[in-house]
Amino acid sequence: MSIAAIKGMNDILPGEVETWQFLERSAREVFGLYGFSEIRTPVPEKTELFCRSIGETTDIVEKEMYTFDDKSENSLTLRPEGTAPVMRSFIQNRLHNLDPVSKLYYMGPMFRYERPQKGRYRQFHQLGVEVVGVEDAKIDAQVLAMLHQYFIRIGIDTVSLQVNSLGCPDCRPGYRQELISYLEERLSDLCPECQRRYLNNPLRVLDCKAQGCQAATVDAPSVIDHLCSSCSDHFSKVQFYLKALKIPYEVNARMVRGLDYYVRTTFELVTDQLGSQNAVAAGGRYDGLVESLGGPPLPGIGFAIGLERLVLMKGEQRITADGPQIFIAARGEDASERAFVLMSQLQSAGVRAEMDYLGKSIKAQMRRANKLNATFSLVLGEEELQTGQAQLKDMSDSSHSTIALDDLVDVLTKKLAEYSTSA
Repeated sequence: MSIAAIKGMNDILPGEVETWQFLERSAREVFGLYGFSEIRTPVPEKTELFCRSIGETTDIVEKEMYTFDDKSENSLTLRPEGTAPVMRSFIQNRLHNLDPVSKLYYMGPMFRYERPQKGRYRQFHQLGVEVVGVEDAKIDAQVLAMLHQYFIRIGIDTVSLQVNSLGCPDCRPGYRQELISYLEERLSDLCPECQRRYLNNPLRVLDCKAQGCQAATVDAPSVIDHLCSSCSDHFSKVQFYLKALKIPYEVNARMVRGLDYYVRTTFELVTDQLGSQNAVAAGGRYDGLVESLGGPPLPGIGFAIGLERLVLMKGEQRITADGPQIFIAARGEDASERAFVLMSQLQSAGVRAEMDYLGKSIKAQMRRANKLNATFSLVLGEEELQTGQAQLKDMSDSSHSTIALDDLVDVLTKKLAEYSTSA
């Protein structure tokens, strides 16, 4: 009996992984332009980290975390999101002492136990960025500009930016209480989940996808109308800078975040291509998070992008792997041995080279060269070994040129350089 993968945790196979590599490579290029450096944190963290940062009344902590005790009876959790681990590392390693402004990005797997569906899995992958140390609204706009630029780089233009402000610890409590009072009058119209959580996490009711909840909250009080002067001024400046950078956006006063640490600016990039899973990137400010985890009182802002959803959106635009730059087809054992040495020499010189290992006919080997989309091919047989020369075939136009086997590395390297320039 064969062993299958865990439900909701998928293999990424050759032919698919090239798209992932393209998305990751593009992130490194774009984020690097904006001065961000990569950080890598462990997959498991202490459970307390997520309870304190995400919030014990959130769906993630209550129902979705992969939590277990290790052999020392420490409670560990596979990270369900990336911000809290990065902040833990930031504090533990005193990164604020290196520079007053820390710009970090990460990429890797996250884990949540929920019903697998299109674009949402139990092991999923995120690209994320975090900026710590800047309260100015300019950094909010710069983070959104970078996110905008990333989507341009990867060729996805079917997304729209939505922004909101969730206020701060000074102004949100008053709004929260008004929202609770509003929901209490319509409690029977809410779904069972929202009836359960409306007291502890009322903002999440606004984000519920159940039709009854959406209808019941159509006229719910707006958080934007309850912002203090400081938060209102900050949100106005964010919008001013977005307009100055010519980044299109819309204000969505119903947009909230599922994590307790968000304050002030929040945002999502949404699409109509993925059904109910319409958010492909999301984030916001978390000005009190670093201090709540034992660090200095520094503001922060960041976002995360779901890679699985980007791959779905790329669809037919999937990136294909580069084929070999030369395929050496060999006829006979002596030729196969020489082909192996030549292939290794080419690879050491930085040329992607491939050959047959199964003793196939020349015709079958050439079919494989075509299938692999090789740039050039070379056939080696007894005659070529005796003369020390062979025919190098350009697979794009079937033209041939005679080449000395001893000069193959140098000649082919020059041809590939010319080929790349003219392509």
